[in-house]
Amino acid sequence: MKNIDEILGEYPYNAHQLDNLEAAIDTHRANSAPLLDDPDALETMFNSIDLTTLSHTDSAASVKAFVEKVNKFATEYPDLKNVGGICVYSVFAPIVKANLRVEGVHRAVVAACFPSSQAFADIKAAEVRKSVEAGATEVDVVISVGEFLDHNYQFVFEELLAIREACAGARLKVILETGALASHEQIWDASVIAMEAGADFIKTSTGKNCGGASPEAAIIMCEAIKAYAAKTGRKVGFKPAGGVSSAAEACLYYEIVKSTLGREWLVNTLFRIGASRLANALLGRILELKGRAVPEKVF
Repeated sequence: MKNIDEILGEYPYNAHQLDNLEAAIDTHRANSAPLLDDPDALETMFNSIDLTTLSHTDSAASVKAFVEKVNKFATEYPDLKNVGGICVYSVFAPIVKANLRVEGVHRAVVAACFPSSQAFADIKAAEVRKSVEAGATEVDVVISVGEFLDHNYQFVFEELLAIREACAGARLKVILETGALASHEQIWDASVIAMEAGADFIKTSTGKNCGGASPEAAIIMCEAIKAYAAKTGRKVGFKPAGGVSSAAEACLYYEIVKSTLGREWLVNTLFRIGASRLANALLGRILELKGRAVPEKVF
């Protein structure tokens, strides 16, 4: 078993490089503005969306209807790439598997007692394992934020290792809940812990607690991904999540990923973003640029 203090020592946080981020964000924002007029970039963003329904009123029938929107999109817009994935509560994994007829759309669930992550570790792992058995190809989980804030990093690391084992055969996306982390260094350390535990993606937020994505967190997480890839040769994906609902915001995060990690990360196996509101916003802008009718709402 690796010791997490030794691991973090291999990825030292560079305060000089990362603590003054305002100028970098201003540059990214300026560079992202032209992307609003770039249909190819907008289509890449659209193809990176996790179309999500995580409501306490979700049911088998409502999730089936939700999936049908994705199927219908493929029929009505055959010249456009579809969304990257559908994300639902773990109990609905069989519904998505049974009803999704579109190739290339990933079947994601939230599990491990999302969004609080407050449960027994074996219960978390069991939910993840059952989700994969039920048809999920991706599983999104939240770190034990309270334990992390208490600097119980070894516990967080070992729990994620157990979840990674339970997620065998599927992509594991680990949510850091960056709005609850008090410093840039904590965001860096949480990123390293998640990646060393086997995360295939690291995500900013649940959108349920403690705020959503921020450009500051995105830059720090992407720099951590870059350092990890340089050391291990393994590419980990990135998803800004929580509150990303406008095309302009999507363009900003796209630009941060492109400039920090390179264009090779701009595929939906390494980049995801947003939810249903963003899908409608991006689709509207794409159709507008193509001179086509813009529907009031598709998703």
